[in-house]
Amino acid sequence: MRITRVMVPLAAAILLAGCASQSPYGGQNGGGQTQRSKTGTGAGIGALVGAAAGALSGDGSTSRRDRGLIGAAVGAAAGAGVGAYMDRQENQLREGLQGSRIEVDRRGDDIVLNMPSSVTFGFDSADLTSDARNALNEVSNVLSQYTDTRVNIAGHTDSTGDANYNQKLSERRAQSVGNYLSRNSVSSSRLNTMGYGESQPVASNNNDAGRAQNRRVEITLTPTDNAGNQGQGQQGQRQGQRQEQPRGQRRY
Repeated sequence: MRITRVMVPLAAAILLAGCASQSPYGGQNGGGQTQRSKTGTGAGIGALVGAAAGALSGDGSTSRRDRGLIGAAVGAAAGAGVGAYMDRQENQLREGLQGSRIEVDRRGDDIVLNMPSSVTFGFDSADLTSDARNALNEVSNVLSQYTDTRVNIAGHTDSTGDANYNQKLSERRAQSVGNYLSRNSVSSSRLNTMGYGESQPVASNNNDAGRAQNRRVEITLTPTDNAGNQGQGQQGQRQGQRQEQPRGQRRY
């Protein structure tokens, strides 16, 4: 029951932290409709997790309360930090890729860049087009500024032709994108490439429009455990030190 007294007001704080905000990107986010703030939601979730961990680690009621509040503050800062870190990347990518026909899709804390084959490769080829290289120049410029981001590159094809051939083609295309980023300031240790062939369609392969959607390379950007957390560990440590006092000196 005592832990609940800490958790209830924090749950209310989460609802406020996840408030809706107006998207500045009218084109790719659907005409400027309201959407939930990723930074605020991350802060709310971080606060809840931090509060739970802090409250469970305390020995007495006051200790649980103090530790819960410390955990909530540190967790909220960490959650907001990751959300803000990815928000900044998303904003720069949307700005840099305007007019490129590369789709920027935010999925939680991940950012997915969908590169259709009409932009990236010629027919039956794994050689990047000039348009693809220009777009990847923008991507590599952003990634070089955000080194706590992992980069997963996935190649996909439609179902036309031999499945084994399509599998190898998807692998070569993913590798071409990875090699280009690696040559342009993105460390190869951050890159992971994979080909899925025709196994993961996003549209029907029974018509030209659907097959065109299935021929694509997706770049998924994922924050590492250190993303957005610079300075948070020391801040949380200082807060904990201020709260930790010998029990005999506590005043209630």
